[in-house]
Amino acid sequence: MAKLYFYYASMNAGKSTTLLQADFNYRERGMETMLFTAAIDDRFEAGKIASRIALSAPATAFDGSTDLHACVADELSLRTLACVLVDEAQFLSERQVGELARVCDELGVPVLAYGLRTDFQGALFPGSARLLAIADALIEIKSVCACGRKATMNLRVDANGNPVRHGAQTEIGGNDRYIAMCRKHFTAAMAGESLSTGSAAMA
Repeated sequence: MAKLYFYYASMNAGKSTTLLQADFNYRERGMETMLFTAAIDDRFEAGKIASRIALSAPATAFDGSTDLHACVADELSLRTLACVLVDEAQFLSERQVGELARVCDELGVPVLAYGLRTDFQGALFPGSARLLAIADALIEIKSVCACGRKATMNLRVDANGNPVRHGAQTEIGGNDRYIAMCRKHFTAAMAGESLSTGSAAMA
């Protein structure tokens, strides 16, 4: 039985790199894949998954109107798919997560979804919440806070490096806008305590 996998992590943990490696592994064995990424992420070319270590691959861009089940079904009429891989899965709607589950259950194709678990305020993204609820397998990709503890939170910062505590849930950015932190230092930063990225200062 095909399964729905959710690989979740904080910012800059290597989610896209891990996805691209999985895609390479399938293709190296002669198996076909289909890749999706969020259209809202405009840091790179539209319809492109890119990692911080310069790996990239073309992908189908999705937005809130995309029917993922229909997209995969159409592709299956043209070729056999061994796997569907979804980057930026936090931007999926609850409906789209259900569509991915149907890809597994009705079309028999495994789905590997990669994304953030929580936003800059520590709240679940709707897509991630639904994936946590119904995915067959939950896999955490580890990242590290500057203090050495496991990073589980995503702190949004402004142009001067100050914590941002209010705003829209979605704001695209990379290292210039987000810092992956452990819960202790995320909580301290959100409470207005001095933010330092030095390991000695944060320990």
